[in-house]
Order: sequence, then C-alpha cells, then structure tokens
Amino acid sequence: MDPQIRNFRDFLQLYNKITELCFSHCVDNFFSRETSREEAACLDKCVQKFTRVNQRIMNVYVEVQTGINERRVAEMEAQAQSQTLASTEQQQAIPTANQSDSFADSNTMPQIEVKTPQEADNAVR
Repeated sequence: MDPQIRNFRDFLQLYNKITELCFSHCVDNFFSRETSREEAACLDKCVQKFTRVNQRIMNVYVEVQTGINERRVAEMEAQAQSQTLASTEQQQAIPTANQSDSFADSNTMPQIEVKTPQEADNAVR
C-alpha cells in the first residue's frame, strides 16, 4: 500500500476515534441542534487533552525508535566486520595450504632410494 494513502487512512481513523470518544463523553443533551457552552468547552478540552497525550506518546516513540535503530546499525556493522574478518582469514588460509603443498615437492624432503631385490643382495655382500 502507498505510504501516503496509509498515513491518510491512519489519520482518518484517529480523527474518527477522537470524535467518537469526545462526543460520547461531552454531548448528553439532544434537545437542541446547537452544542451548549458546556458541551463546547468539554469538547475543546477533550480534543486538546487527546492531542497532547498523542504528541507525548509520539515523542517517546521517536526517542525509543531512535535508540533501537542505533542498536540495529551497530549490530549490522559488527556483523559486517566479523564477516569481513572471517573472509580475510579464509583467504589467508588458502595460500598457506598451497605453500605446504609446494614444500612437499621441494628438494628439502629426504630422498628415499629404492632398490631392486638383486641390488639389495649385492649391497649386503
């Protein structure tokens, strides 16, 4: 859903909720089309109170959400760093294995002389 449409829908739901709550709390006389002074004052106070509470809640939410986002960023950076470190270690381990293979092929290994059975008998005599 489009974020603008969702925000507008949320606003309308909140507006309808405030209207319903304040109306049911403040309006109790249906003998006149006009609201009385007491009803109008009650409606004003109700809407102001609801608005102030909503603003406070949103401020706390923004603070808490900011902290949560900072922790998530730190966790993601730590995870990326550990993956980079693991990748670097893995790349360094590969040349070491190749180097050990090259040592096996070099002349530093002792040479074993293989003789046929006849040569071995001649060497003993």
